[in-house]
Amino acid sequence: MDIVVKGRKTEVPERFRKHVAEKLNLEKIQKLDAKVISLDVEVSKEPNPRQADRSDRVEITLRSRGPVIRAEAAASDPYAALDLAAEKLGTRLRKQHDKRFSRRGARRIPAAEVADHVPGAAVLNGSGLTAAADEGQVPTKKVGSLEVQGEGPLIVREKTHVAAPMTLDQALYEMELVGHDFYLFVDSETKEPSVVYRRHAYDYGVIHLRTDTMITQENSPEAGGTLGG
Repeated sequence: MDIVVKGRKTEVPERFRKHVAEKLNLEKIQKLDAKVISLDVEVSKEPNPRQADRSDRVEITLRSRGPVIRAEAAASDPYAALDLAAEKLGTRLRKQHDKRFSRRGARRIPAAEVADHVPGAAVLNGSGLTAAADEGQVPTKKVGSLEVQGEGPLIVREKTHVAAPMTLDQALYEMELVGHDFYLFVDSETKEPSVVYRRHAYDYGVIHLRTDTMITQENSPEAGGTLGG
């Protein structure tokens, strides 16, 4: 596999190409991801003098049989931008590698050992019920904005993001950039909340939410959407 280096509206000197080959060590990359198909490096330049400290941008795209991994950075010169982007790529590759390794190495914990491995886990009595349920008591607690009875969700985390509307292509790009399996965005054409997600191989799916005031949650048990299919 070779590294493809190209410039967008700028020339790429031979010296920089050699620096790319030295910085992006293919042997190390293939140790973290043995299924790498291609590695592309694109260099671009921002002509605006007000952005001199971020005038050179380098984007690295690694394609394999798994998800596409992208890393980009901008600096005052292409060499510094490459160093920053390569560091980001290495971090994401190691994270992906550790994720695969932990999935392969993880073992299921027998029910009898759960209390020994998970702090605060419910203890079952001889009837297979939790102690609280056996006594007829159902504990209630507040988790985020929800009132939960019994064990309920272990973690509820709320986040609010401010985002400008974008096209589907932009949403796909942002999803691959952050390395997630889905990306929530506001469609610039419909102005509606949407989710793009990865299905199989290089296939993607998209879900659009459309508000209908004539439909209520009581008569529409399937309100909302899932990332199925």
